[in-house]
Amino acid sequence: MSYVPPHLRNSNTDTAATAATTVTTLDTNHFHSYSNPSSETNNSSNNYLNSARRSTVNYTSPRTVSAPDIVFPNWKPSERVLRLTPEQIDEVRLRLNLDVIVAPDSPPAPAPIESFTDMCLHSSIMKDISFHGYTTPTPIQSQAMPVALSGRDLLGCAETGSGKTAAFSIPMIQHCLAQPPVRRGDGPLALVLAPTRELAQQIEKEVKAFSKSLDSFRTAIVVGGTNIGDQRSELRLGVDVVVATPGRFIDHLQQGNTSLSRISFIVLDEADRMLDMGFEPQMREVMQNLPQKHQTLLFSATMPVEIEMLAQEYLTNPVQVKVGKVSCPTANVLQSLEKVPENEKIDRLLGMLVEEAARAERFGHPFPLTIVFVERKTRCDEVAEALIAQGLKAVVLHGGRSQSERELSLHDFRHSTTNILVATDVASRGLDVSGVAHVVNLDLPKTMEDYVHRIGRTGRAGSSGRATSFYTDRDMYLVAQIKKAIVDVESGNTVSYATGKVARRMEKEAAAAHKEARIALSKVSLLGTAPLNVEDKYKHMIFPAMARKEGAADDAWDD
Repeated sequence: MSYVPPHLRNSNTDTAATAATTVTTLDTNHFHSYSNPSSETNNSSNNYLNSARRSTVNYTSPRTVSAPDIVFPNWKPSERVLRLTPEQIDEVRLRLNLDVIVAPDSPPAPAPIESFTDMCLHSSIMKDISFHGYTTPTPIQSQAMPVALSGRDLLGCAETGSGKTAAFSIPMIQHCLAQPPVRRGDGPLALVLAPTRELAQQIEKEVKAFSKSLDSFRTAIVVGGTNIGDQRSELRLGVDVVVATPGRFIDHLQQGNTSLSRISFIVLDEADRMLDMGFEPQMREVMQNLPQKHQTLLFSATMPVEIEMLAQEYLTNPVQVKVGKVSCPTANVLQSLEKVPENEKIDRLLGMLVEEAARAERFGHPFPLTIVFVERKTRCDEVAEALIAQGLKAVVLHGGRSQSERELSLHDFRHSTTNILVATDVASRGLDVSGVAHVVNLDLPKTMEDYVHRIGRTGRAGSSGRATSFYTDRDMYLVAQIKKAIVDVESGNTVSYATGKVARRMEKEAAAAHKEARIALSKVSLLGTAPLNVEDKYKHMIFPAMARKEGAADDAWDD
């Protein structure tokens, strides 16, 4: 259907009627306006207003250039998989640490598949899977791919580095191959929305890897910071898959450079991050105007209440797949915490990394790939300059750099031309660079959720890694959470913490209470044996520390 941009929408009756009867579409060379009979308009409106998920605006499809019918192929796995009993399916899921949930009135989820061959994929996709050295599906791929291939909506959760991109890219390509060919001027068959340019580039690279053998299969990446004219030309030629950041994709819709009329497969990747970054209006703008028949895959590293609400609104009877302990510090990352005064942090960092460089040179090893996370863009540049002055190779990555500069920094880091990447949280999610051995938090983030994503840049795909975090007194609430998480991971317990805006607001309130309790405790110490008068909601924070004075240890208060 044609997209009607927000600035053209008006509650005025005359304007609304005009918008409902006249639509603009792209033919093979330029734009034309088409007027539709009112009867057709009303029928189309009724179809699209049946669902509460859809926009209240009337959208109609051009009749002159109608979109071909969407095809949802009747996919089946191999006979061997079809013969698996429910007990065998449960055994495989238990072994892969998979948690699969379906609504009570929904059919059972497809069985997990531990072999790409058993997935009965297109021969060209299988050729590219083999070419790129993929041998065995990861747990998320084993379960998510059969769900996606079967045409079901999916809500997927898995820890960072688990192979989520391939889990949706391969079924997406298979789905596109079943559709009538894309024509010049057509909108894409599939759309992937991602929160950052870097993640979008990474996804498009993976899609291209699995469609390398398909000569006529075209992808486009649509992100800010790059030439919009080049993107416009590419989109108008017709592409199978678009990977985009929400804001730039809406820009192209508003300009009429592409449309939603043929999208039948949509992926919201790192959806929790997109909500955090304020992309909810753009996400809803797209979701509310998709064709009635489409398949939606939503991937999120965390499951805050906002994601659950989004899934309820835009997914139809989804299969929910979780792998392992979602969004908890991975057990194969060695974490250490060091209390360092603010004005000594950079000196401590330089000393540590110079020592590592000397050790690597002494043993004839390359300097380990290291990411240094800082809080602000200006500090990012300052730290990189200090590292370079010490003879270390460092590049920066933050939102203040142009897209070409960001791409160059990532290229140099990925290819080990540079060993150290100094970055803000723009690199904390979705950035997949193999071989990162060390993550340093020069400045700790504000939340445990962001900490988990930062250290998740190392220890990926089963390899080991190291995370070093400097902290000051202002970080004590987060430090207490990190210490508890480390203990929980070592003991095999589930790690839980705030995810999503609502939960993080409550966490901030708890942090403020923690700070107030510490102030109250310090006053008690100054007053000696003076009676303690503390509100009930703070007492659980005070008593452990008082017990420590009597010889009891409490890690949460151990500075």
